[in-house]
Amino acid sequence: MFKKLKFLIYTRPFIVFAYYLIRVYSLTFRLKVINEEKWQHLLKQGKPILLCAWHQQFFSAIRHFKTYSKFNPGLMISQSRDGELIAGVANRTGWHTPRGSSSRGGKKAMDAMINHLTTYKLGAHILDGPTGPIGKVKAGVIKIALETNALVVPFYTHAEHAWFFNSWDRFMLPKPFSKVVLTFGNELQFSKADTPEEFEAQRQLVETTMLPGLMLKPKKNGS
Repeated sequence: MFKKLKFLIYTRPFIVFAYYLIRVYSLTFRLKVINEEKWQHLLKQGKPILLCAWHQQFFSAIRHFKTYSKFNPGLMISQSRDGELIAGVANRTGWHTPRGSSSRGGKKAMDAMINHLTTYKLGAHILDGPTGPIGKVKAGVIKIALETNALVVPFYTHAEHAWFFNSWDRFMLPKPFSKVVLTFGNELQFSKADTPEEFEAQRQLVETTMLPGLMLKPKKNGS
């Protein structure tokens, strides 16, 4: 019985249901967006933009990120069964989803993501996905940025009241009617890394920049 229910989660009807459920649930958020205009201005000037977030925080942005569908944005998602569900929801939000990760289909997906970002100029990347560890920036973001000359724009979400799952990423689910703030940081630009040490320094810069925005413990007014 459990196997049958698990199978249903990855069927097209359930993915459609999940998409609309997320849309309705997210409409309860009292949303505030900070510093969005800066990177959008750069995008309109033809600068490739790569929005980067922690795995913990992507759910809060799904509703608002639908407004970016006019830019034909791309997001690399793993080939896991869970990735199938996430990709299905992202596709219905107007995002293109090259599929792969460091453990499976990574090179093909990375090449597709680089080609997409080069063509359409907007993409997003989950820094510590799909399996963590939490707060550890993987090398993919630097490779994509260097290959496309993209500006890396840190992206954070915070909820006034939220649940935190007992998962590797401490997944954050804002409570209904909570105030949710989406904040875009200042863009980071990287030059060609001639040595492994230079490449690692750039990776560490992204990690150091974004770690303060990671919510390792819930606030007292959330649980």
